[in-house]
Amino acid sequence: MPISAKYLFIVSMDVEPEKEALFNEVYDEEHVPFLMKVPGVISVTRAVAAPLTLSLAGELQTIAIEGDPKHTAIYEIDSPAVLISPEWAEAVEAGRWGSEVRPYCSNRSHVLRKVTTSTS
Repeated sequence: MPISAKYLFIVSMDVEPEKEALFNEVYDEEHVPFLMKVPGVISVTRAVAAPLTLSLAGELQTIAIEGDPKHTAIYEIDSPAVLISPEWAEAVEAGRWGSEVRPYCSNRSHVLRKVTTSTS
């Protein structure tokens, strides 16, 4: 399915292994639903790192990026203004995320990309 948003906000992180179940529960049941209520948030897709081998220049190559975070969330948003709105600020602190999950996350990365092409 093609991306329908004008921007992608990509958040990646690791979580302490003993907090992994809590991380997934809170992310799916609280964090994403709160953020989906923010005006300008179109969709959220979560992903987890997977091994990668591909054919490149006629050879099979295994790609491994040292220190790459395990978890990624891709937010389709209307504009960068979404990320500084009062609604976003409230949603990112709602529920158990800030107190019970965020302290156990590390290796965080936040990236904003403007979508230039999207096809199906």
